[in-house]
Amino acid sequence: MKRTEIATLGEFGLIDHLTNNIKLTQPSSLKGVGDDAAVLNQEGKKTLVTTDLLLEGIHFDLVYVPLKHLGYKAAVINFSDIYAMNGRPQQITVSLGISKRFSVEDLEEFYSGLQLACEIYGVDIVGGDTTSSLTGFTISITCIGTANEDKIVYRSGAKETDLLYVSGDLGASYMGLQLLEREKRVFAGSNEVQPDFAGKEYLLERQLKPEARKDIVALLDEQGITPTSMIDVSDGLSSDLLHICKQSNVGCRLFEERIPIDYQTALMAETFNMNVATVALNGGEDYELLFTVPLTLHEKMNSVKGVHLIGHITKPELGSYLVTRDGQEMQLRAQGWSHLTEE
Repeated sequence: MKRTEIATLGEFGLIDHLTNNIKLTQPSSLKGVGDDAAVLNQEGKKTLVTTDLLLEGIHFDLVYVPLKHLGYKAAVINFSDIYAMNGRPQQITVSLGISKRFSVEDLEEFYSGLQLACEIYGVDIVGGDTTSSLTGFTISITCIGTANEDKIVYRSGAKETDLLYVSGDLGASYMGLQLLEREKRVFAGSNEVQPDFAGKEYLLERQLKPEARKDIVALLDEQGITPTSMIDVSDGLSSDLLHICKQSNVGCRLFEERIPIDYQTALMAETFNMNVATVALNGGEDYELLFTVPLTLHEKMNSVKGVHLIGHITKPELGSYLVTRDGQEMQLRAQGWSHLTEE
């Protein structure tokens, strides 16, 4: 396979090589890559900005993560943050730290995933930076979105008696990660044998190529429903629900039997001898939307496909609890993904 050393292009040559075929599609993108700053015109709407930093060895492992998938995921997880504010992503900037073991072709793969995500979600790449790295691959993406002021949804708006909903299903991404990590250990040092992932494609897709729930935001908008609070499930259901409770100064009751779990997730949890409810509560990287709506909208919510009623909001003094299948109440704890806690 052809390998072009990055040094043959230099920093500016590399940026030009990776971005010269980028076409701007958003009316708000007046100027993109190629000047000292991007120029955006948001036409009176409120601007939303989010940034994610991904470090090799902490957030991803290139032993089993293809660079194209990594580019796609790095973009999508930023889009998800904008959708979680009930906004619409419009532009991203992409900054990379690159070590000498990467070639131009490697970065073309990464950018092909980035551009595919941008094409699907209607987002423009308008700038960024590259630098050398001594510690592997570093990715920093900033996403800019817009929303009407009266439509922005914060974590802090949940009210007593609100209903609690989540989109999709939970725990699949975490089980995909466990599967990949297991196969990495099994096949360590072997170039001959390929792991057999037949029947487990959904789990791998949820881990390697997640999607932001643009569709759910659109469905809620079609029904004229603006959630009172919302967050994307990136750190785990329990952790992210507690973010809403803390920011809104409320309690909650989350019902274990209502947590949506895919069959493959349940099967894989059994294989790993894990409690599937624990996986769904604490796994993280699902990028589903967790949100609250007023009780009065219960019937209207029935017409929103792909979401599940999983609990309700209570007074703060009643605390935040999981109601188990046998009716016991267990205090919710933030046990989801955190890379800053001690091992």
